[in-house]
Amino acid sequence: MYKLTVENLHKSYGNHEVLKGVSLNARTGDVISLIGASGSGKSTFLRCINFLETPNDGAMSLDNQPIKMVHDRHGMRVADANELQRIRTRLAMVFQHFNLWSHMTVLENITMAPRRVLGVSKKDAEDRARRYLDKVGLPARVADQYPAFLSGGQQQRVAIARALSMEPEIMLFDEPT
Repeated sequence: MYKLTVENLHKSYGNHEVLKGVSLNARTGDVISLIGASGSGKSTFLRCINFLETPNDGAMSLDNQPIKMVHDRHGMRVADANELQRIRTRLAMVFQHFNLWSHMTVLENITMAPRRVLGVSKKDAEDRARRYLDKVGLPARVADQYPAFLSGGQQQRVAIARALSMEPEIMLFDEPT
C-alpha cells in the first residue's frame, strides 16, 4: 500500500508547462530524491503535493484514499476546505529558504502551527518544540533567539524542527543540504 500516490500531474504557468505528467508512488519510510536542473519543476512538484500551488491536471491519494479535487479557473483544488486542512496536517514541508517568521523567536516559530492548526496547548507545544530542537541538535538556548541571529544551518534545523512539530506522516524537503 502506498502512503502517497501522485498520478500524471501537470502544472503550467501561462504557456510554459513545468510539470508534464509527473507520477510518484511512496510507501511509509521511503526516502525519495528529485534531482534535476534549476528550473526543472522540483519545487513546483512539492508545492503541488502540498496544494500550495494548484496543479492543472492529475490525481493524488493518501493511504490509497483519492483526494477529491475540482477544476476552477486557477487549476485543480481540493474540493472540500476541511479536507484540505486534514491533508495539510498530514504533510509538512521544509522550504528552500526556510520561511521562518523574523518577528518571532524560534520557540514561537515552532509552536505556532501545532497550537493554531492542531489545537495543542501552549505547554505541550513548547515541550514538543524543545524535544524537536534537541532532536535536530540545537541547544536549548536557541529557543529564545530570533532567526536573524542564527546561522543558515541553524535556521534550516529550526525549519526542520518546526515541520516535525506537526508530527506529519509525510515530510517534503525543498533543497535540503
